[in-house]
Amino acid sequence: MSYQHILLVTDLLSDADKVALKAKRILAGSPEARLSVLHIVEDDMVRFGFELVPASSLSGDFDGEHWQEARNKLAQFLERNELNAVNSEVNAAISNSKGIVNYCREKEVDLLIIGRHERRGIAAWLVKATADSILPNVPCDSLVVKLDQPVPK
Repeated sequence: MSYQHILLVTDLLSDADKVALKAKRILAGSPEARLSVLHIVEDDMVRFGFELVPASSLSGDFDGEHWQEARNKLAQFLERNELNAVNSEVNAAISNSKGIVNYCREKEVDLLIIGRHERRGIAAWLVKATADSILPNVPCDSLVVKLDQPVPK
């Protein structure tokens, strides 16, 4: 199968380069595919009745320090890994999972590449890995790259 639109999701932690390497290998076998890279920032949520909305979408604050830092890190990630993305975005969402699934649907992604940090003990019960929560809902093929323990930011 030949992929047309590949999405690489990154948390921009130090082991994200391992996931980028896998994406480069897939892209080498699908030269006609276009690559998008997505990073979701943590954003404060505002509640309107039963609905949660990212605060930045209401205030229009997409140029604050937090956003600029994320964009700079994403640009460095792309350059360091020599990734030629047709689209690279820093987005806010209610959750990483929801943001990724929505992006895949809206942009007609046919392959999602994401890393998964292993969790053990109580952390595995309390905090689910993003990859675990998106797989049942994502509308495309997925490549989950197994990573070691979470690394500091």
